Amino acid sequence: MNRKLKEKINEALSSVLPITIIVFLLSVTFVPIPIGTTVMFLAGAVMLIVGMGFFSLGADMAMMPMGEGLGAQFFKIHKLWIIIILSFLMGFLITVAEPDLQVLARQVPSIPNMTLIGTIALGVGIFLVVAILRILFRIALSKMLFFFYLLLFALAAFAPKDFIPVAFDSGGVTTGPITVPFIMAMGLGLAAVRSDRNSQEDSFGLISLCSIGPILAVLLLGIVFDPQDNSYASVVEPVVETTRDVAIQYVLHCPEYIKEVLMALIPICIFFLIFQLITKRYAKVQLIRIAVGFVYTLVGLVLFLTGVNVGFIPVGHLLGAQIGASDYPWALIPLGMVIGYYIVNAEPAVHVLNKQVEEVTNGAISQKAMRLALSIGIACSLALSMIRILTGISIFWLLIPGYAIALAITFYVPKIFTGIAFDSGGVASGPMTSTFLLPFAMGACESYGGDVLTDAFGIVAMVAMTPLITIQIMGLIYARKAVAAQKANDVKPCGSELFGGGQDTGA
Repeated sequence: MNRKLKEKINEALSSVLPITIIVFLLSVTFVPIPIGTTVMFLAGAVMLIVGMGFFSLGADMAMMPMGEGLGAQFFKIHKLWIIIILSFLMGFLITVAEPDLQVLARQVPSIPNMTLIGTIALGVGIFLVVAILRILFRIALSKMLFFFYLLLFALAAFAPKDFIPVAFDSGGVTTGPITVPFIMAMGLGLAAVRSDRNSQEDSFGLISLCSIGPILAVLLLGIVFDPQDNSYASVVEPVVETTRDVAIQYVLHCPEYIKEVLMALIPICIFFLIFQLITKRYAKVQLIRIAVGFVYTLVGLVLFLTGVNVGFIPVGHLLGAQIGASDYPWALIPLGMVIGYYIVNAEPAVHVLNKQVEEVTNGAISQKAMRLALSIGIACSLALSMIRILTGISIFWLLIPGYAIALAITFYVPKIFTGIAFDSGGVASGPMTSTFLLPFAMGACESYGGDVLTDAFGIVAMVAMTPLITIQIMGLIYARKAVAAQKANDVKPCGSELFGGGQDTGA
């Protein structure tokens, strides 16, 4: 086996194993699960691990070099309208390509799938343009975040009540395993060409702005479309009694995900080929490496999506439903925290973000620190989501204070942490959230007797919100340690460049 592939699979194993063990222990203790469904879940976990390994290697070989090359090329284009068109096209194409967006679209039958997907893709395309222009014109990220989040919550006041959680969820599912490596690499490419004092800080923030676009677009769609159908697509648990039944489920669904991934990657491949023909940026050896990386990405995403959709959705829904209907529904809160703490490490895009942060900051922010801050944030978000299900409180009572705190902290942390934090929110809410946590919340809400559209939906939005706070708190701690070290040694501390950009007080 390829040494790097083996390393990636081992990393994936350490990420997926904890959540697999938790679910397995629950199935043999408090929440009995049919043996066929358990086998299907374990088979899905194996596919998840191998798929994450292939995808991570593929992203390193193909998606990252492509994104960096495109970002670097933008500074060589002297016509602004060409940059705008290219940015919009890339944002639109990679969003339509996001597989977990299909999962959300299928849960909202009041609006046709392609209408919802097209609206979300339009929002990402427009806001990728905004994000690129921000870097080119060196506009403070915090200023844009304040403005657009104020606009977002003002617009939400006019949207249909049942549609608001879906709109906020759409901002999380768009930044998944295809979008994140490409967009983050574009930011790094732009920063590498600029090479000024604030370039590394500005390399982050693209994901955060691209997460706002879909929310605004879907809120506008809700106001115009005015969906009246309050139904949703409930999870149908397949009947599996033997290992043969399990194999049949995977064989039947695998072609569907091959088709989805091919439809996702082909437009990106075509765009890249046109880009290469025009710019001649990559040598033959690099092109071969990128082609092999595309194959790894294809194989990895097919295995990953088949595993989570076939193996994880039924188990997530069943666990939530049985606990919600039990005599101890309050157990959803601590259980949600434990699942949330570990499940974020199974998100493929999280590994990409953590690695990029460690590299850009020269190790000042380690992958371990990022994982801990994200895990704590997601654990808190799951606890709040379960409280929403049990109490039925409006999502606004959590989102408005949460975003207010996150935006207020931006005045006190080094600017790079603001970009990393707001990017982390979008990255953490990937396919594992939409294929395990959302069904888990829906099952719990259904059995407890709540309103699924207002109480269960919104869990993706909660997952996307809490890292904004925990990552910035980590930034405050790092900044204080850096200042303390400087005072103690009367020399510049290691990684001082990270904190030397000053505080972004412009809002």
